[in-house]
Amino acid sequence: MLNLGVVLEALGGTNVEPSQMGVTGMVITEAQIDSRKVIPGSLFVALPGQRVDGHDFVEAAFARGATFAIIERDLTGQYTTLDLRDGQPAPLSALQNLEGPVCLRVDDSLKALQQIAGFWRRKLDVKVIGITGSVGKSTTKEVVAEVLNQRYRTLKTSGNLNNEIGLPLMLLSLTEGHERAVLEMGFYVVGEITFLCSLAKPEIAVINNIGTVHAERAGDQATIAQGKGELVEALPEHGVAILNYDDPLVAAMASRTRARVIFYGLDPAADVWADEVEGLGLEGIRFRLHYRGEMLHLRVPMIGRHSVHTALRAAAVGLADGLSWQEIIAGLRSSPTQLRLMAVRAENGALILDDTYNASPESMLAALNLLDELDGRKIAVLGDMLELGQYEWVGHEKVGIRAAQVVDYLITVGDRGRMIAASAARAGLAGSLITELETTDQAVDFLKPRLGTRDVILVKGSRGMRMERIVAKLETVR
Repeated sequence: MLNLGVVLEALGGTNVEPSQMGVTGMVITEAQIDSRKVIPGSLFVALPGQRVDGHDFVEAAFARGATFAIIERDLTGQYTTLDLRDGQPAPLSALQNLEGPVCLRVDDSLKALQQIAGFWRRKLDVKVIGITGSVGKSTTKEVVAEVLNQRYRTLKTSGNLNNEIGLPLMLLSLTEGHERAVLEMGFYVVGEITFLCSLAKPEIAVINNIGTVHAERAGDQATIAQGKGELVEALPEHGVAILNYDDPLVAAMASRTRARVIFYGLDPAADVWADEVEGLGLEGIRFRLHYRGEMLHLRVPMIGRHSVHTALRAAAVGLADGLSWQEIIAGLRSSPTQLRLMAVRAENGALILDDTYNASPESMLAALNLLDELDGRKIAVLGDMLELGQYEWVGHEKVGIRAAQVVDYLITVGDRGRMIAASAARAGLAGSLITELETTDQAVDFLKPRLGTRDVILVKGSRGMRMERIVAKLETVR
């Protein structure tokens, strides 16, 4: 189990038996970088920062029950401290009468966290499934974990802990009892996923798609594909790469891996494919799944026709990991209906589709497609999509065109939202059916007196637009 002895061995090579001395045998329950989330037995990692410096919260972490803290600068408090700088091992004499709480002084707190996480993962007999892609990582993670849980004790990424800080924290949540770990891997720069894979050692990789989200920082789609493809490059020869056949940039990654490849998609040329996909609105989707001559009729509680790709990915992981169809189907049917989108009621009974977690052109189009499946007067309240870089204009243009085909009324919020409005007008939506606003408060004031009882309102925009404020002010008071 994870304890101070493991940490000392990871950082400096000190090999200490858990029962040998002092607090070295104390179990570390988890690692945390936020003192407010510390539980008894935590390892608190003090990360430096300009606005928030973790070293200022070591005392608070200890007060909440943390047993150990990793620090990279001296503290004013009187704490027992082991100096592990320059990779030097902790002397056994210093451990004989050690009492908590204890600080571990290192050269770089983040590197120490990563070093411990990689060391701990290598000690465990667990199979890691890595997931990346521009859209749908979280949903895919949840459904894949649900499928694997039918047979294995499975850990999955919590929240958005998918970067150089979050992924090590997840690895330190692993125990000897876990058999599988489903981990998201985020991407901003080339080389990032290669580094994450060096820690996590994935054996199965799932790549969803290559979109334009975060292109402002990551670059063009070719660069995004290069970075996300690092996941399949990191697979061992006995591994499995599960690739989206319907996305040419993802399908091309088959040439970048030595692992076995399973393609999924809507094309019969894929290994795992679907047809006769039918959207059932908020009741889920129905489709036929094909694999090696077998055909299954499935209905699953995932919202929107686009969710068939999520179901195919999870099924492919199950097949790659040796699960039976019975286990795979049970996992698909027990998966949550939708992770990000929630359906709530306005005060007058109108249905609000709250999809305000974030937005990209791909997820905007998927949300509009879902709106198209529902009955009632269709209203879309769409905010700016941020961080699209060179794809900003074309992304908003595509959304506007689709909105014109689906909605009865369009409301846009923000400067970039005007691009959606202009595109919708060019695509044939009458100007009298389009309203352009600047703020979420204006959107609420405009909507409230105009909502009908049978209206269906989609609210979506990038996180920075705070579109959830619209939903909060329209939703039925409970």
